[in-house]
Amino acid sequence: MAGFSTGVEFVRFLSFGAIFKNISGGLEDESPVLWSDAGRDVAFLRSLGINVALLLLFVVQHSLMAWPAVKDTVVKVFGVLQRSVYILCTAVSLQILMRYWQSFPHGPYLWNVSTAPWSTWLPLLCALLHTISWFLIFSVLLIFDYAELMGVKQVYYHCLGMGDPLSHKSPRAARLYAHLRHPIYLELLVILWAVPSFSPDRLLLASTLTLYLTLVHRLDVLDYTYLRSQLEKKFTLFSREEASSEYSASWKKD
Repeated sequence: MAGFSTGVEFVRFLSFGAIFKNISGGLEDESPVLWSDAGRDVAFLRSLGINVALLLLFVVQHSLMAWPAVKDTVVKVFGVLQRSVYILCTAVSLQILMRYWQSFPHGPYLWNVSTAPWSTWLPLLCALLHTISWFLIFSVLLIFDYAELMGVKQVYYHCLGMGDPLSHKSPRAARLYAHLRHPIYLELLVILWAVPSFSPDRLLLASTLTLYLTLVHRLDVLDYTYLRSQLEKKFTLFSREEASSEYSASWKKD
């Protein structure tokens, strides 16, 4: 529940607020702050420091708990619940980041489109890009065993005495899981950077997460080939189910 609710809140945090203000006219008739003035503003610098601390909290938690030594310690304490504890701690750190994040609605902006017709069309274009990117992210998640990613399948297998779910996967899948940290690299970059108004807090958020994603991105050609084959299998399965349902409906009608 924590993981799902935090995921929904994260979509709102990254996309809705950053685009809806422009579409609804929330940024019209605003006088943006200059960078030189912001650098001398104590409140601005304090808010910037808070955001840096929040990002460090998330990055340290997300990376430290994935470190083998820490992971083994968590396994010793919580056993089969290790993955669930990791997801819960990630959800908590993200909730803290989103709830205490300091925004700068009046700038200074890295860019800010406020003249017609781009003040209307660019937010709509960004909204379209975000929608497509989130759709692709959820499609990629369908490729993976989501119950295992959330830590549910580990408990289920443990209760049945079946061991680690990863031990039942093919060598190609095990190799992918060993390399995989963030399967949504390109899509998340589009979401982070494709916004009509780029304020300092967005610049800090996008730069930090882009750097973090780049440093842990280790997928290679073999991994991408495996991902593509799995996606094609999913589409084939969905098309068969749709054809079967259509056949069943026509048979009942006849």
